Amino acid sequence: MKSLAVSQLRQQPALFVSIGLVVVIFLVGKVGISGFGGPQTFKAVLLLATFLGIAAAGQTIVIILGGIDLSIPFVVGAANVAVAKLYGDGVPFVAAVAIALVGAALFGMLNAAISVSSNVHPLLVTLGTGTALLGAIQLWTNGLPTGGGPEWLTSFVAIGSSTGPIPIAPVVIFWLVLAVVVIVVLRFSTFGRRLYAMGNSPRAAELALVRKLPTWLSAFGASSVFAALGGILLLGFTGTAFAGVGERYLFLSIGAVVIGGTLITGGKGGYLGTVIGALTITLLTTVFTGFGFNGSVQQVIMGVVIVLMVAVYGRDQDVRNRV
Repeated sequence: MKSLAVSQLRQQPALFVSIGLVVVIFLVGKVGISGFGGPQTFKAVLLLATFLGIAAAGQTIVIILGGIDLSIPFVVGAANVAVAKLYGDGVPFVAAVAIALVGAALFGMLNAAISVSSNVHPLLVTLGTGTALLGAIQLWTNGLPTGGGPEWLTSFVAIGSSTGPIPIAPVVIFWLVLAVVVIVVLRFSTFGRRLYAMGNSPRAAELALVRKLPTWLSAFGASSVFAALGGILLLGFTGTAFAGVGERYLFLSIGAVVIGGTLITGGKGGYLGTVIGALTITLLTTVFTGFGFNGSVQQVIMGVVIVLMVAVYGRDQDVRNRV
């Protein structure tokens, strides 16, 4: 893992900017907020970053491909409600999770199929289909989602729980393992190479016999699965089903990817950067809250930070050559 992380840092110099931003934010919070920086701060930031990081994993894959997925918050909410209702109606939890993940994969592949076949940008496609999906879930539950998750799921994501001798929630360890898997797949697998090739130049990729439709189907299917997984884990965190639980991830998932150094134009970046981006956003939000900034002020500052990071990474030579 250490050598893999070092390799990622060498290939993505922008990650040093993100890491530096994390350090600066932490020092500001440490100096300006009483009690900030203790064990509870670390546990809370890691836990909240986990949900964002998992939801943003699929966004990373799609953006590397050269697309974007605005259906993520809707899939998060739909999976959250669907699993809670199925489990509340007597369906075994594992079966309910399997149904939600398979349904999410099919939904993501539908997005890809529509976008590729109609030649419409996935931004528009995913926004429309995501809205329709959440509306269908609301109709299914009559707008009153019920049910919850098993007790072990609550313990799995509880901030006060531990993983054996490690004093952090098991879901954080789960995210760490998941992050390693995603980084390895993107870095070393045929699927990962096809993503980067398609993101760099779709025409060149097709000439190299990289088939566009299967690549897009896989990428958007994976994106929806990660979003659904995030929604299921949030069910344990909140304790009850809520269709709007994914609303904050609409732009935060993109923000985590961008702050982590993945080019919004595709073809360059990686999930290690997204992990750092998720930690940056969560830490920044925590510091804002500690200083008493309201939601509107936080949104403005967060937007400025994202724009500045895009400006920094936008000076990359690859972008200038491709635009």
